[in-house]
This record gives sequence, C-alpha cells and structure tokens, in this order.
Amino acid sequence: MTSMTDLARQDGDAPSRGVRANPLTPWLFLCVPLGLLLVFTLVPVLSMVWYSFTNWDGLDPDVSFVGVKNYQTLLTRPALFQVFFVSLYYVAASFLQMALALYFATLLSFQTRLRNLFKGIIFFPYLVNGVAIGFIFLYVLQPGGTLDRIVALFGGGGRHLWVGDPGLVNWSLAGVSVWRYLGLNFVLFLGAIASIPGSLYEAAELDGANRWQQFRYIILPGIKPIVSLSFILALSGSLSVFEIPYIMTGGANGSKTFVIQTLDLAFKFDKVGLACACAVVLLLFILAMTWVQRRLVPEERVELS
Repeated sequence: MTSMTDLARQDGDAPSRGVRANPLTPWLFLCVPLGLLLVFTLVPVLSMVWYSFTNWDGLDPDVSFVGVKNYQTLLTRPALFQVFFVSLYYVAASFLQMALALYFATLLSFQTRLRNLFKGIIFFPYLVNGVAIGFIFLYVLQPGGTLDRIVALFGGGGRHLWVGDPGLVNWSLAGVSVWRYLGLNFVLFLGAIASIPGSLYEAAELDGANRWQQFRYIILPGIKPIVSLSFILALSGSLSVFEIPYIMTGGANGSKTFVIQTLDLAFKFDKVGLACACAVVLLLFILAMTWVQRRLVPEERVELS
C-alpha cells in the first residue's frame, strides 16, 4: 500500500515531469509589436535622420548628400528658431492645465454629488477630433461670437479679434489647447489618486487632518511619478503643438509653431532635407528637456502603507 508520504512526494515531483516551456515563446508574442515598432517608428526616424543630411526636395528620385549643411542653415538663420517663442504660450498654458486637472481630480476623488457626470464632462473634449474642435472654436472666437457675448455679460463690451490680433491669438489658441487636453491629465491624476489606499484617508481624518492636509501629505506624494510624467508630456506637447493653430489660423498673425514651419519647409518650399533637420533638432531638444527634468526631479519609488 502506498503511504501518504509517497503520495506527497509523487505530487511534489509532478511539475518536474511536465513539459518544459520553450524559451522562444515570449519572443513569438513580442515579434508582432516589435515588428510594428520597427516599421512605423524606428525606420521612419532613421530615414528622417538620413534625409536631414541631404538636399532632397521630396519628389526627385536623386538624393544628394550635403553633410551638415542643413544644420548650418538652421544655426545661421535665427528666424527659423524664433517660432520657438510661440511655444512659451503653450508651456504656460500647460501649467494651468495641470493645475486644473489636479484640482478636479482631487475634488472628484472624494464623495461629490454628480461626480461621474463631471468626470465625463471634463474628459469628453479629449475624445473629440482636433479638427472638429478647431472649427468649433473658430465660431466661438469670431468677432461678436460666443466668447464676446460671455465677456459682454461681465461688462467687457466690444468685438475682439481673438484669432486676428497678434497680441491675443496665441493666448486664445493656448486656451483652446487647455480645454481639449485637460481630460488627459485629469484621467491620469484620477487613476493615480484612486490607487492610494483608503485607509490612509481614514487614519488622517482620525488625526484631524483636513482636505488640504490630506492633499499635501498623502495625495501629492503618492502621485509624484504621475505628476512627473504629465510634466514631460505637457512640455513635449507644448514644443510640438500643431493641430489647433494649423486648423484655426494656419500659422498666421504670429501663431506659427515650429512644427507648422517644418511642414511649410517640406511641402510649400520643397526643402524636405531642411525640414528633416528641423525635426531632428526638435526631437533632440525634447529629449534634452526630458533628461534635464529627470535629473532635477529624479523618479522615486513611492510606498504608501
């Protein structure tokens, strides 16, 4: 008769007699996403870098290698970099956007009436196509339009050229971007706050902590990695903004961004090589800013218990 010890030993040895996993199996699952990454990301980036050293016009099959001439043109023509100042409006707007997103995410994380409705209202603009948003706000911002009527309710009469006045156009376009992308940061912050254990709030309330103290000592430290990620996304998005100003103004009245200028060089002036050099410079600038941000605010592992 087989003893219980023998049965236990046989059960313990059972996994060792199973089929061994093939070490190539994980790579079989990864081959498709890696292939897509290679075809649609790495190859275009490498092609862009190569064309930045040529004088290709986008149509001629013959491509001539010109070395660093395109980069010398960029460095010797400061006007090509002046459009970077337009990005400062969007950088300032991105800080306002993050502050609003963090405020609403914190407020709606607690028990609030109709909070699901407000979550949907805040996130909905991010789901709308950027082209549609651009055309909608062309009517909102036109002289005598919706925004002028709202301003008139508070005593500010007159018709304003929100997208025609060089002094107002970039602030107006940056405000549209805040409205559209607020939902993205809001969802990121909301998910991060939801991951904080509820027991911490209960303990804080027992200790007499108010909402501000809970935000300062529990929420803000707990979502620090997400705040850092949102800052990187906001900075890179501010430097590469394209959709809203292109649809609403086409870069007119001093609203041209670096990306719009790059597309003009490629498709209006047939200087694809120079445009690729601009794109490489923008990529390197974003990577450098990300590196600086990581050095100034290193990523830390947050443990809440």
